[in-house]
Amino acid sequence: MANSLGDQFLKAGLVSKDQLKKAKKSKSKQQHQKIKQKTEVVDEAAVAARQAAAEKAARDRELNRLQREDVERKAVQAQVRQLIEANRLPQDDGEVGYNFQDGAVIRKIFVSAEVRDKLARGLLAIARLDGRYEVIPSDVAGKILLRDETCIVGSAASQPENGQDDAYADYQVPDDLMW
Repeated sequence: MANSLGDQFLKAGLVSKDQLKKAKKSKSKQQHQKIKQKTEVVDEAAVAARQAAAEKAARDRELNRLQREDVERKAVQAQVRQLIEANRLPQDDGEVGYNFQDGAVIRKIFVSAEVRDKLARGLLAIARLDGRYEVIPSDVAGKILLRDETCIVGSAASQPENGQDDAYADYQVPDDLMW
């Protein structure tokens, strides 16, 4: 290792003696300034490279986070879809209409009288799946609510119970009321 890199370049003919002297002189000058001023000579290219690497790392972290969120969201959607499809009750084009609120819109599905009563008592719930509505058991609706609250649109269990901040709690509602 007696030959420095500069000497090796000189022997190979890649640099001249003058270029080698100039490089050694500038290097020793930088070291002398460093020692004399006790400050580091700022290499702007290295600073710019470090800053660009830090920005790239931050962009990569953000992209990775977005990809993870997208994968998690798709996994949750698949779980919700599987829960609804596995537990939905068959709809036989019932004879009784059941009205429920989906956002700001009132929707109506036709179910049997028994299913309507169970919906009203909170034993069943209505879930949205691919633009259609499915009737599912309320315990499954609870599991879906833990994953995605927007899928459950009609549930008597999600409405406030009698006596909890209900201005009309003192008024009796007839059991045979159809709206």
